[in-house]
Amino acid sequence: MIIRQKSYPRAGLIGNPSDGYFGKTIAFAFTNFCAEVVLYETPDLEILPNTRDHSRFASLSALVDDVQLFGYYGGIRLLKAALKHFHDYCCQEGIVLHDRNFTLRYNSDIPHLVGLAGSSAIITACMRALMAFYGIPIPKPHLANLILSVETEELQISAGLQDRVAQAYRGLVYMDFDETNMNKTGYGKYVELDPALLPPLYIAYRTELAENSGVFHSGLRHRYLDRDPDVLAAIEAWVGMTDEVFTALTGGAGAQIGKVMNRNFDTRMALGGVNDGNQELVRIARSVGASAKLTGSGGAIIGTIDNDAMFVRLQAACEPCGIKVLVPNIAPAAGEDAL
Repeated sequence: MIIRQKSYPRAGLIGNPSDGYFGKTIAFAFTNFCAEVVLYETPDLEILPNTRDHSRFASLSALVDDVQLFGYYGGIRLLKAALKHFHDYCCQEGIVLHDRNFTLRYNSDIPHLVGLAGSSAIITACMRALMAFYGIPIPKPHLANLILSVETEELQISAGLQDRVAQAYRGLVYMDFDETNMNKTGYGKYVELDPALLPPLYIAYRTELAENSGVFHSGLRHRYLDRDPDVLAAIEAWVGMTDEVFTALTGGAGAQIGKVMNRNFDTRMALGGVNDGNQELVRIARSVGASAKLTGSGGAIIGTIDNDAMFVRLQAACEPCGIKVLVPNIAPAAGEDAL
């Protein structure tokens, strides 16, 4: 039996990064790239390395380039942490696992460290493969929590729920992380929306801007815990923007959300911590009339476009700067057990 499971990058449409602070966001998963995990039964349990896990290099400078792009640990640590946490989850839930072993390998073409949730996509694909191998369905809200805890508890990575909810649910999802409800149920209020409500969108990214998302999130969290009034005001503003976009989409006024997306980025800019490269991405997109905000922590932007002609102008403006532009294909929604 060979099990293949895919997970997709996510783009934060509005509200991010308030998801880590009891805020609200809307995000979607899209299929232009994917992380895939292949699992098959074998006598021993083995995790096979991917190219990002290799230890042989053409030169010292090649090693340095690899470390700057993938860090010191590659993707193996993500899979090990996912396997351990899946085991711990089953023990806590009183789920008895069969004793058959497997070999697991992964591959991902999601641009690395540009704010498209590539790491959590690998973990999500791994979780789905384990669910299939052991025959254990996990409801989507709990799966999102499980994926997040792999990163925050096992790997000590600063992260929020938005990415994991988008990858567990797929499609287009409105997320309300109200603190009272989170404390009561353990997860947020998630509403799946029809992607047809969206206006024409683009995503643009530049891999040279790759940066660990924990860099931004750790600084923001410290300021949040210190009750920085600027951060608290920004979170409140992002919450309002999310509701504004939700109302526009569900009311058939999706063409109006671009100006709100611009405010999302401008509010983040006011807090500082947006590097020059990310600011340039936004400036270039806005120069042709498109709206623009970061999809995540940085390295990629998302926005609305009026028509195909504007998309062509956007491509022409981005190409000389080494910026890649695409139209996102939104992933179909996942089933009730997230498989």
